[in-house]
Amino acid sequence: MARYNAKESERHWQRVWDERALFVTPAQSDKPKSYVLEMFPYPSGRIHVGHTRNYTMGDVIARFRRAQGYNVLHPMGWDAFGLPAENAARDKGVSPRDWTYENIAAMRAQLKMMGLSIDWSREFATCDPAYYHQQQKLFLDFYKAGFVYRGEADVNWDPVDMTVLANEQVIDGRGWRSGAIVERRKLSQWFFKITDFSEELLTALDTLERWPEKVRLMQKNWIGRSEGLRFQFALSDGGKLDVFTTRPDTLFGASFVALSPEHPLTQELAQKDKMLAAFIVECRKTGTAEAEIEKAEKLGHDTGLTATHPFDPNWKLKVMVANFVLMGYGTGAIFGCPAHDQRDLDFARKYGLVVTPVVVPSDADAETFSVGTEAYTGPGKLANSQFLNGMTVEQAKAEVAARLEKAGTGERTVNYRLRDWLVSRQRPWGCPIPMVHCATCGVVPVPEGALPVLLPEKINFAVRGNPLDADLDWKTSVCPSCGEAAVRDTDTLDTFADSSWYFVRFTDPASDTPVNKKAADYWLPVDQYVGGIEHAILHLLYARFFTRAMNKLGLVAVPEPFAGLFTQGMVCHETYKDGEGNWVSPDDMEKRDGKAFLRSSGAEVEIGPSEKMSKSKKNVIAPEQIIEVYGADTIRWFMLSDTPPERDIEWTDVGAEGCWRFVQRVWRLAGEAENLAPIGAAPKAEDEASKNLRQAAHKAIAAVTEDLNALRFNRAVAQIYMLANAISDGDKADAAARREAIEALVLLAAPMMPHLAESCWAALGHKSLTAETPWPKHDPNLLKTDTVTIAVQVNGKRRGEVTVAQGADNKTVEAAALAEEGVVRALAGAAPKKVIVVPNRIVNIVA
Repeated sequence: MARYNAKESERHWQRVWDERALFVTPAQSDKPKSYVLEMFPYPSGRIHVGHTRNYTMGDVIARFRRAQGYNVLHPMGWDAFGLPAENAARDKGVSPRDWTYENIAAMRAQLKMMGLSIDWSREFATCDPAYYHQQQKLFLDFYKAGFVYRGEADVNWDPVDMTVLANEQVIDGRGWRSGAIVERRKLSQWFFKITDFSEELLTALDTLERWPEKVRLMQKNWIGRSEGLRFQFALSDGGKLDVFTTRPDTLFGASFVALSPEHPLTQELAQKDKMLAAFIVECRKTGTAEAEIEKAEKLGHDTGLTATHPFDPNWKLKVMVANFVLMGYGTGAIFGCPAHDQRDLDFARKYGLVVTPVVVPSDADAETFSVGTEAYTGPGKLANSQFLNGMTVEQAKAEVAARLEKAGTGERTVNYRLRDWLVSRQRPWGCPIPMVHCATCGVVPVPEGALPVLLPEKINFAVRGNPLDADLDWKTSVCPSCGEAAVRDTDTLDTFADSSWYFVRFTDPASDTPVNKKAADYWLPVDQYVGGIEHAILHLLYARFFTRAMNKLGLVAVPEPFAGLFTQGMVCHETYKDGEGNWVSPDDMEKRDGKAFLRSSGAEVEIGPSEKMSKSKKNVIAPEQIIEVYGADTIRWFMLSDTPPERDIEWTDVGAEGCWRFVQRVWRLAGEAENLAPIGAAPKAEDEASKNLRQAAHKAIAAVTEDLNALRFNRAVAQIYMLANAISDGDKADAAARREAIEALVLLAAPMMPHLAESCWAALGHKSLTAETPWPKHDPNLLKTDTVTIAVQVNGKRRGEVTVAQGADNKTVEAAALAEEGVVRALAGAAPKKVIVVPNRIVNIVA
């Protein structure tokens, strides 16, 4: 039989699938539904081999479910708004729209080369006016329901680019593009009221049983529910100050009270205190990111006020303004207990404040225990705390709360780390916010009949700041309420909003409303979502918020969007550098005798560690290169082989060649068709060889089915290798048993190597397609065996194994074990001291 021609075969079967519209999903079906979705990509230019792993895994699930008899929805789209398109427009003078759609065309072609069973009829990009038209309607629905509001917020402001920066765009306190020192400004912004959902977003995580535990934990920590005490300090000016603390047990260790620079009291005091006003300006030079605030030097300003300790009227605490206190958490005011909080300790040491340990280790002497440069945050008993002395931390918390509640100055309360989602972006390549600003009427929604608010055809990136704000023709509008001149809102929505409901839109992307409820209720939730761990917090949390908000509006029936979540590992590759330290692409070098050399000059290249494939380090492989030589099925098989799917995998040429050899091996097995029994012939398995082969085939069917249901792709691959070996070894089996086993091999491999499977199926004489063939079923009777294989250990080391009859008595098993060649060598003629037989499991021999 001729060698398998992957390139020709893959083009042929992709054309056949398209002609038969096999993967176009019917709107309704009597079959059970299965919605399989990979996180949709950003069209940045080209995909590399590293990108193909999650698409391959998603496609295997989709093909497997389809073969199992499900009505499968497996769509694809593009997360198309955002900064990369703006950067290209600004740097290359191209249209962000043209750049985006050109990339989409290129990436679509690459994905189609992979043979993905995608319903391309549902494809859309979030920058399509048809999509963001519906998103604007959804925004207005949220606004009417109170899920959207406008408020003031501290933002990172780049004074050169004149734009707000996300925390991720602030690098060492400077704007990532301009390099200017970032300022903190208070601007009027749009927010989604995600905090209204804090508790249900938290508690519902326990219902997501098919999510990775680490992802659920990351979300729990991000939401950050904390039980604490809100109480009041009496101030020396006669006022009251609310604070929130999770550690009321440490109240007797307080040495200062600190306000956020943005606290209303701070702002009030700054009007009469020029030095405080200057201090606030300095604080605003630090961005809003918590990580940046944590790293910054702890600075403070003494307001001159004092706060009275709630349990001692003679104990006065300095009231400071501190740069590390955030207005967005709690009340924006804290009491500092330096002995048990590192930030408080750093602050206290800098300003010479008292440090009193009030929680000491249980085995420590409270009289001599002290804190040096590190705060003590461990468990212990209360000390130096009057009526709390000797209590546990939890007892002390309860006692303080009870006393302050009785006094009417405190209340036990719950606080969340989660803040409302600020969605305003001063960038032009995004979904326009459908609001206008009128001098008379204020902020007014754009009427639904006037939607969509389209982006301008041409965007001028030569201006400073947001080009939409500088486009007078575009932003000049009319107030829908009074008819007077008004101005469009020139902010666009955070692109996370685009990806927070796209999975709903896929259920009917042609609907003239944001959601076709009938379609959404049929398909949702997504049964299996596949994507990277880097999206474990924000994307997934925002998508959960959107779904809950839509559920409350009656748009969807489910509160949670993704029933199952799988986070695949990264694809890694060696890195290379030339003599000047520049990254070198694998395309520009060749390997000889374990060394690497530049093709152009022959100069040796340094081989670096294997790292995640990235364009910045040039260690990427284009899928077209591999497909040209080995075919897409080789890439697919590689991505599923050996390594557990949740772990990183390293791409190697040797590994790809090994996968290609297996492709050829399966093709050769299918080439036996003329020596096999006719299609449908019933195998009898009367001889030992046929019986063994049939058992191997049915064990493989059962095992691969179980492994794919559990997303254990690497184990499924291993089972298929074992079946191929059994077929090769079972050449004495009858023709019907061999056909059954080879056909099982092809059908089991079909979700993973679909093009090869179609070619093999045709070679075996079938007129149908594997893509239309039901998943094979195993015969439970063929899984039963009369024998069992038992490991044998000598002094704890494995020395061999024996195969005996099921339920054999201990004497028979012991005799077989002692006769095993490895055991005989280990004993070296000596009699064993003891033989312990664990029936049907293991034999332990003590020499």
